[in-house]
Amino acid sequence: MDEQQAAAMIAKAQHRPIIDVQNVKKIYRVGEVKIRALDGISLTIDKGEFACIIGRSGSGKSTLLNMMAGLEAINSGQIIISGKHIERMTEAELIEFRQQQIGFVFQSFNLLPHYTAQENVALPLMFRGIGRAERSRRAREALRLVGLSTHRHHTPMQMSGGQQQRVGIARALVGNPAIVFADEPTGNLDSKTSNEIMELLLEIAQQRRTTFVMVTHDPNMAAYADKTINVLDGKATGISYKNAETTEV
Repeated sequence: MDEQQAAAMIAKAQHRPIIDVQNVKKIYRVGEVKIRALDGISLTIDKGEFACIIGRSGSGKSTLLNMMAGLEAINSGQIIISGKHIERMTEAELIEFRQQQIGFVFQSFNLLPHYTAQENVALPLMFRGIGRAERSRRAREALRLVGLSTHRHHTPMQMSGGQQQRVGIARALVGNPAIVFADEPTGNLDSKTSNEIMELLLEIAQQRRTTFVMVTHDPNMAAYADKTINVLDGKATGISYKNAETTEV
């Protein structure tokens, strides 16, 4: 092996994607009917990338997100995240993996109604065995990051939809995850608030070099992403980059 080949191998190893999905299939059975939710889909997402998975209802995009997050088992293929095969993990290993590596932002916010913003944000840290004082400190910092320091003692009913989603984003970030998965994060928001939330997510992604993977059906929201992966009938049909042409897959 010459020096050029060696350098190429080193460069390839150094640029290993943080998410590597290879030929993943997922089949659901409804009675005697087989539904192919994912039909041999493959894609990669690099560290620090803001990626959007877009497709119409029933395309398989939300199923794909759940598979990458280790929330559902695949039938075949490989999902490698941060160098680890999550399809080989036990349930206990997956729980620890999600606690340490993953943050979630939900369409419906999923905030506990009788908890304050700070308590909602701090909740994931409780499951990691972090003490009350440190949980509170980290929650305050996460709320500061999303511009809600003055609302930390408010309950969800005392906040607007946009503010509730900011709390949801703070909760996703409080554990300093490598990857944040967002499932239709602007689906319950008006257009002005949606744009504000997307700009906030982009700003955080750039500041922290956090990898964001968002699922949406809205092309306007997809336009914010560095990379857009089009999904149809359980397959990736095209990948486009900001200010670049679409690549067929």
